[in-house]
Amino acid sequence: MSEENQVFTSTLEASDQFEPTVWIENLVSILASFLADPRLRYSQGVQPNVVDGEICLVVAAWLESTDRATYDHVMAFAQSNQLKTKLDRRSSERAMQKPA
Repeated sequence: MSEENQVFTSTLEASDQFEPTVWIENLVSILASFLADPRLRYSQGVQPNVVDGEICLVVAAWLESTDRATYDHVMAFAQSNQLKTKLDRRSSERAMQKPA
């Protein structure tokens, strides 16, 4: 298990483009929930983000050990759609943090 978060870009392995706003929003909406207020909250471990100027999906490394089913679902989606991945090397407040 890597200690760095995974970033799924909207570029496919075959260099084609996967519509980023559609698949990212659909995937994070499936994993989101409503709290006491009527606002949709993204999962803390799977969030849309802009990395190097590109809309991406960031998956926290700690998700693999805390919510294996969600981690496996996202990883299977990325693999079946041949999405390019890279490690999230951002630091400080720009990086996704593990909840306290």
